Amino acid sequence: MSDLVSVETRENVRSIRWNRPEKKNALLREMYTAAAEAIESGEADKDVRVYILGGQPGLFTAGNDLVDFMEAPPHIGGEDTPPVERFMRALMTAKKPIIAEVDGIAIGIGTTLLMHCDLAYASENAIFKTPFADLALAPEFASSLLFPARLGRPAASDLLMLGSTWKAERAKEAGLITDVITSSQLVDQVFEKARILAKKSPGAVRAAKQLMMTPEEPLADRMNREGALFAAMLKSPEFAEAVGAFMERREPDFSKFG
Repeated sequence: MSDLVSVETRENVRSIRWNRPEKKNALLREMYTAAAEAIESGEADKDVRVYILGGQPGLFTAGNDLVDFMEAPPHIGGEDTPPVERFMRALMTAKKPIIAEVDGIAIGIGTTLLMHCDLAYASENAIFKTPFADLALAPEFASSLLFPARLGRPAASDLLMLGSTWKAERAKEAGLITDVITSSQLVDQVFEKARILAKKSPGAVRAAKQLMMTPEEPLADRMNREGALFAAMLKSPEFAEAVGAFMERREPDFSKFG
């Protein structure tokens, strides 16, 4: 594990933090590898229920370290999987929820990766920018699909073509992030949201994420898909615990479920 990425697990929440502040958390290949390993191992660990992806106070990430990037330019979808692709695929395929915690700059992939997180909170100091056109590069990691779908084409063009800089309130209004939290409270409040999420039925949380990530389909097909999952979950031990807790007027305890 790289010293440039810190990983801590407590109360079923795994926090993964970029830790290269002297370079504005510019991302190296070894940082992508370490972050990917933290997610991949967390998927196999029943004690990990939720991930937080963040940086340090006032600093999320300046995006790729261009020197490191140019030493081994990634060929996404090529024969070999570069570290950045490994990380992004771990992010995209994680079955457990991922919360982004953005304080300060989120440049390039620092903004792109938000499309693959389930929740994203930012401080009032957050700055979002995708300077791909300025670098004579194309958008990355399905942002040309996901940005227009979530933000609308005009807003997506503002980011991906004009390379505009967005502040936190603009990002919230557009739907890029979930909410804005005061910088001094960001870490604590994001952890509290993660802790609350980690206490919920893990099967129900995974089912909701799975359904939301399923490609668009006819309404009736989605209802049938949901119905099949709903019927199966009615027979689950987690549902029995939820009903028992309701009848006994207590909080459900899902700690024994993975």
